Order: sequence, then C-alpha cells, then structure tokens
Amino acid sequence: MSETKSLTIHEAAKIMGKSDQFVRIGLQRGILPFGSAVKLSTKWTYYISPSRFYEYVGKSN
Repeated sequence: MSETKSLTIHEAAKIMGKSDQFVRIGLQRGILPFGSAVKLSTKWTYYISPSRFYEYVGKSN
C-alpha cells in the first residue's frame, strides 16, 4: 500500500468534521500537530502528513 504525499485541507477537514478554515488556522498557529503552514509572500501553503493526520484522528488510512 503506497502512502499519498499529502492530504488536502478539504480532505482533512471533512474527516475531522470541521471546516476548511478550522484546519487552515490550526496549522497556521501550530495547534494541529499533523502538518505545517508556510506563508510565501502573501499566500499560505499547507502540508498535511497523512500518517501523522490519521494517527491524530485515531483512524487508519
């Protein structure tokens, strides 16, 4: 089974039952431990580690 490189904000939010904005702000503030948010100029870029995300939510991918 191959692991995807990253989850999208929308995929993570849907699995968590939260809004996309909840996940974005959580990553920007360093509150959610499964990814990172980097501001490049005026735009944010996000990375969500699938293995860390699924461990955090208590589900298997």
